[in-house]
Amino acid sequence: MNIHQFIINDVEPLVISSQISRAQEIFSQLTYSHLPIVEDDIYVGCLSENDAHCFESDQVLETVKYSYNSFFVKENTHWLDVLEAFAQHQSNIMPVLSQDNKYLGYYELKDIMELFNDAPFMYESGAVVVVQKGNTDYSFSEIAQIVESNDSKMFGCFISAHKDHLTEITLKLSPQNLNGVLQTFRRYSYEIVSAAEEDSYLDTLKERSDYLNKYLNI
Repeated sequence: MNIHQFIINDVEPLVISSQISRAQEIFSQLTYSHLPIVEDDIYVGCLSENDAHCFESDQVLETVKYSYNSFFVKENTHWLDVLEAFAQHQSNIMPVLSQDNKYLGYYELKDIMELFNDAPFMYESGAVVVVQKGNTDYSFSEIAQIVESNDSKMFGCFISAHKDHLTEITLKLSPQNLNGVLQTFRRYSYEIVSAAEEDSYLDTLKERSDYLNKYLNI
């Protein structure tokens, strides 16, 4: 997926020789968390809004280099890695550099999130299933085999949590034969943490539990 079209330059980067007042003025007009700074068209870092308001307005940006956040992505960075960079640096803009580190522009978080929303994992109608197994006991090839052997399809999956010695995997599946998929996961010793719909296995357990409760109350 080509995301170059989302590189924008609506706001010019700050020049390192500019005063802090320039950054403060831009931040007062926009909702950006950071602003990129360049020196001779070479990216040197980002100034956060919080830091900008901590300095005297007549200070020069070059004098506060120690406060810069140096995060960026390259022009050929995959959009998922771009999304990860946004999350890691808690920013809503991401500077984009060429291979020789020249500043090209920036991505906005909302544009990259829209790409994620357009992925089949998000828009395909299906069931979300969360399974859990030991860190060294699961494999994605096994998970795919379990799903496909039950004539279902997997729209996507990812590791959603690590808990002690267990790994939690979230899957988006087509709804066909969901019960068969869940029961096969159990046969392969996966714990079903949650599923979009109740499966027949849980229904059977509930029926047996209700029957037992009635018997004990006789």
